[in-house]
Amino acid sequence: MQLTPEQEQLGKDNFNEAVSFTRRDFLIGGAAAASTLGAAYFGYGSIKGNPVKVGFIGTGDEGSVLLTQHPPEYMDIVAIADLRAKNRVRALNGDGDDIRWGLIRKLGHKEAMKVKTYADHKELLEKHPEIEAVVIAVPLVQHAQVAIDCLKAGKHVLTEKLMAHTVMQCKEMIRTAREQKKLLAVGHQRHYNVLYDNANALITNGLLGDLKFIRAQWHRNNSFPGSDSWRPGGYTDESFGKKFKDDIKELEARALADKLSIDEFLAQKFGYPSMQRLVNWRLYNNTGGGLMAELGSHQLDAASIFLGKVKPIACMGYGGKNFYGVSGIGSEDQQDDDRDIDDHVYMTFEFPGKNYAEDQNDVCIVTYSSISTNRSEPYGETVFGSRGTLIMKMEQEAILFKEASGSSKGGIDQRLYVLNGNDGKPTLSASASLGPSKAAAVADIGKVSRGYTEEMEHFAHCIRTGNFNGIDKGGLRCPGEQGMKDAIMALTSNLAMKHKKRIVFKDEWFDPNSDAVPETDKEITG
Repeated sequence: MQLTPEQEQLGKDNFNEAVSFTRRDFLIGGAAAASTLGAAYFGYGSIKGNPVKVGFIGTGDEGSVLLTQHPPEYMDIVAIADLRAKNRVRALNGDGDDIRWGLIRKLGHKEAMKVKTYADHKELLEKHPEIEAVVIAVPLVQHAQVAIDCLKAGKHVLTEKLMAHTVMQCKEMIRTAREQKKLLAVGHQRHYNVLYDNANALITNGLLGDLKFIRAQWHRNNSFPGSDSWRPGGYTDESFGKKFKDDIKELEARALADKLSIDEFLAQKFGYPSMQRLVNWRLYNNTGGGLMAELGSHQLDAASIFLGKVKPIACMGYGGKNFYGVSGIGSEDQQDDDRDIDDHVYMTFEFPGKNYAEDQNDVCIVTYSSISTNRSEPYGETVFGSRGTLIMKMEQEAILFKEASGSSKGGIDQRLYVLNGNDGKPTLSASASLGPSKAAAVADIGKVSRGYTEEMEHFAHCIRTGNFNGIDKGGLRCPGEQGMKDAIMALTSNLAMKHKKRIVFKDEWFDPNSDAVPETDKEITG
């Protein structure tokens, strides 16, 4: 949704005033009892005892973000592991920006140099029995195997999204965690994003009225030569070999020790068909999950949160390789691109409304698009309710608009109310013309955090307190069961696009104890 500056400011003022009445007092009351905003806001408090001893496995793009955002008060990083030499160096030195600092900048040179580095996560586990937990951010095809290895070694696990490459792998991870009596958390950070929780509180309090439509998107433009961040090595063998020469040299030496070629070594030991596919893993179905897994899963997770974490009813959509490989479009390199993931996807989901059990016409539609040739409206969600509209922009801003409705006299009544939950009386009313005034109290939620730090804080807190309870009792906000639900939505989307079918979700897919999964369902695959 394209907005004028005046419209955007009005929407921000509306959101801030609404939030001030739902969350401000809680924040003020809890801030003195905790060391961080997340601890105060979500109520888990400061960690008791020493920081949890942690290993980080996978220090590439996402792993380096997590290293930057990790909370030293809650986590003591003992060791890191990554198959690629370049990523281990990156973990220490960062990218020279404010997104991926590196441990030297984060902890100081002396403390960073105490962190041990390994090429293989199994060596990390073997040499550091003192490690209590791991954070996993390896390529998707390795999520399940690394997580299960760590769980069986007696470690608690926080693994990045998407939870696993298949739904069956998700179930195996959950079962192993239960057998080993260890925590399994999944890194869908919106569950720990204060901005999203505020927005969800407004929805729960009824400010938006009935939800019938959510529109979500993640739009990027990779159409310019060299602009595709998912192919960092470029298109030619020469450019690839030059950029990743240190990785190749080290892996060739390890492969030679096993009397294997580098491709044989990677395939047999780690599930990557080649060095190219290790680096460019997001572009191939046998190593990644495409746009729905890497990007769409975030928006599906957000929609699920706004709708009360209900399971979807059905999905259908279109996906295609509409830019890369199309004759006459893009550069010659792009026309020769060998990726097999779609570069444009468009999905429609049906979710149950709050009265769906009684009336199956009560459905909320969620649409999702991810394209690779235009970055207008880059990413976020727009929630359309009968009384208001909420726009979430790039995890950093929320904009709230009241809905005009015809009055009994034929005029326009634009008033909205937020109930404070105490006496049931309205605590906020919007004027008919301008909405809430700027003079109203504004929510002091501090600098907006994407939730990475908070999810790691709470993971460590649950380890120290031994909290294996559900979210209603302070347990993990995104445990394995929730992570699997998000994975089912994303991976089933891929099946719907591949087979060009409307797929109805089955309850047994969401049951970790059942072996039924969408990827082997005969009704889908034929």
